[in-house]
Amino acid sequence: MRIEAAVCRGFGEPLRVEELELRGPGPGEVGVRIAACAICHSDIAYMHGAWGGDLPAVYGHEAAGVVEEVGDGVLGVQPGDHVVVTLVRFCGRCRQCLRGLPSFCEQLWELPLSRHPPLSTPDGGPVFHGLRTAAFAERVTVHASQVVPVPHDLPLESASLIACGVITGVGAVLNTARVEVGSAVGVIGTGGVGLNTVQGAVLAGAGQIVAVDLFDHKLETARSFGATHTLNGATDDVPAAVEELTGGRGLDYVFVAVGVGAAVEQALGLIGTGGTVVLVGLATGAHVPIDAERIADRGQRVIGSKMGSARPQLDVPALVDLYRQGRLKLDELVSGRYPLAEVNEAVASAERGEALRPVLVL
Repeated sequence: MRIEAAVCRGFGEPLRVEELELRGPGPGEVGVRIAACAICHSDIAYMHGAWGGDLPAVYGHEAAGVVEEVGDGVLGVQPGDHVVVTLVRFCGRCRQCLRGLPSFCEQLWELPLSRHPPLSTPDGGPVFHGLRTAAFAERVTVHASQVVPVPHDLPLESASLIACGVITGVGAVLNTARVEVGSAVGVIGTGGVGLNTVQGAVLAGAGQIVAVDLFDHKLETARSFGATHTLNGATDDVPAAVEELTGGRGLDYVFVAVGVGAAVEQALGLIGTGGTVVLVGLATGAHVPIDAERIADRGQRVIGSKMGSARPQLDVPALVDLYRQGRLKLDELVSGRYPLAEVNEAVASAERGEALRPVLVL
């Protein structure tokens, strides 16, 4: 079918809304009419060429919509279902999938959709399926593993946030680090993912939640999401403040929710004995010196968290339940709504740090 989508034709250039051809779902695939897609910094990094990739491309991966068509062999979802659409595409049979790590599926590139992308230009030219989703568009064709049904009374604008920002931040705390009740937790960076990391720490029952950012308005928002203390990295002596807050013990966990090498270095200096640094933001090209002796002597850990170690078919319904119980904020994360024609304005808002999550509403 013919659809409109925001196309990247040159890294660092504005996106162009164009008409493209989208094939329908084949076996094991699902066609979804997109209702909302949030702007994630991973999309922006790709648009600027940080990770390379083929062009032209359509990005966008934090989405929700309504199923319009299903291919042969698809179970558990049918036309009319409201769904969250994620970038986590997996086979369910390889070693990593069976370990509960679908984000690291070993058969990803063997799945038909990976080998036969669904987008093309009207004259038949290829268009790259950005982040395996390409949701800056009216419709998408994705693998069935990428969609998770949600209740019809859940606003799709809010549901879209679960697909990446929420599941990444909350999952880093609950799935990857498995923070214990009463722990002292730090979160560096309080954008969309950082705020959800704060929410995750609240859900885990952390005793102290220390949010660090360079902007006071973001720190104020972090308090409304559950931070017990806030520190401005530009004006406060963060190590001294943490030492005072923890009685000299240091933090048990520090989550780095920004892709900045200096933030990783700072985190390593804030954890105490037995402490853990969790890398959530993708620090592209950053190389950070590590005091190996100190880490070994104090039994510290540095671990990575991709997509919050999420198992979407389990975690998305759990997060929806928390939202409906009033224990998880979603609506408050939507800081701006834009039509597809204003995609560049939405991206610019996210780049300037003005927005928690600007959302394209289609």
